[in-house]
Amino acid sequence: MKIVFLGTGDSTGTPVINCHCRTCDDARTKNWERKRFSILIKHRGKNVLVDTSPDLRRQLLDLKIERIDAVLWTHAHFDHFGGIAEFYRVQDDVEVFSAPEVHESVEIFGNFIPYKKREVSENENFKIADIEFELLRVHHPPVDAFGVLIRFEDVKIAISGDTNSEIPEKTVKEFEDSELFIVNALAPTGKFKKHMNALDALRISKRLRVKNLKISHASHLYPPKDEAKKIYPLAEDYEEICLDSMLEGQI
Repeated sequence: MKIVFLGTGDSTGTPVINCHCRTCDDARTKNWERKRFSILIKHRGKNVLVDTSPDLRRQLLDLKIERIDAVLWTHAHFDHFGGIAEFYRVQDDVEVFSAPEVHESVEIFGNFIPYKKREVSENENFKIADIEFELLRVHHPPVDAFGVLIRFEDVKIAISGDTNSEIPEKTVKEFEDSELFIVNALAPTGKFKKHMNALDALRISKRLRVKNLKISHASHLYPPKDEAKKIYPLAEDYEEICLDSMLEGQI
């Protein structure tokens, strides 16, 4: 099984349009970027997405991915579901798994988009491509939002989804001792209503006793990429993590 970070940026991505801060200009000069958030899980010829980034068309073309077998949505913010429109007239049979309230919110925006709605309740275990998934409630006001717990061959992988540090205790318990924790952290420091900062993410990962940490949903408030990755465990666009590498401690 492989985990591929299709996009690791926040809702605007980096560089931000019409922003010439040091980080955005570094991204333009050195030709790097953080596209909007989406994670690809590759296993036994199947491709499963956690969230559908607005940058999805480019992400799939760049990685030569020609079919998606299933999608999970964490919540109904555009930077996490907007890419579902990229399936219009391309693939009309994609299954999308999420909580009923997330489907209901997305349908207000995209009732013209063909996909197969699969409603799952929070804390309900369900399988896709022999991998077990579970949606766990997090805190991302004012919308209903969920993290994702993945279980495969006695290994747990936790994805925080978009949340602030007030994660419900039930979810915290389920995330504990994960082999990999993918966590949103908008900026190195600062107070945010809907998100964590990097210090929050590091504190929570220590509490959870996770073995490997990757920060995603990073904004241009971080230093330029080459500087930031020396300080923070930031994921990068198109970075791949193999299950075997995790178990061997090579990430």
